[in-house]
Amino acid sequence: MNIWTYAKWLRQGKLDKILDLGMIEMDSFDNRMIFILVNELIRMGSNGMFEHSKLVGNTWPWAYPALCFSCGYFAYDQWDMLHYRLYSGWIPSILVHHLLLLVCFTLALYRNVTINYLILTLICEAVKAEWVLSWITFIVARFAPHILITIKLIRDSPRFEKGVELPLALFGMGGMNLLNTFLGIDLFRAYRREKSSQHHE
Repeated sequence: MNIWTYAKWLRQGKLDKILDLGMIEMDSFDNRMIFILVNELIRMGSNGMFEHSKLVGNTWPWAYPALCFSCGYFAYDQWDMLHYRLYSGWIPSILVHHLLLLVCFTLALYRNVTINYLILTLICEAVKAEWVLSWITFIVARFAPHILITIKLIRDSPRFEKGVELPLALFGMGGMNLLNTFLGIDLFRAYRREKSSQHHE
């Protein structure tokens, strides 16, 4: 079963089929993230989907369990990397990345707020790239979406109620943008190394 079958069923109003099957038959977790977005696009349209109240106070169908699963995945992955020392450097960016996501995900799940914002960031996490498409993928799937989400947060900042949600969201997105900058630098260095090695051959 693929994502397009689910989208077709949604368009045809066969939500009962999807609910009967659940999300167990989805090909991968990446498809589940896309499914959540496609489902919302069909239900709400792009205008209603990205309204502040929908992103902060509401939770799209299947978004909460998907975020729970992601939180568990990042916690396990973090533990695995620490336990087996699968990192390098004094302050490994991958560990900082996972820690940042775990803090944001856990607090959002506990308070049941900004779940939809975090689903948008998970779409950025889900995209994997071949080396040939690394730059395009980096800009389209990581750098630009995180910048746009940050801009949306800043524009919507007056609409947030007093509390931890806005500072946490801004801290999280600031951290992600900083990590994306480091990732871009690493990508550029890897690109230069590869070009240099090809030039010497």
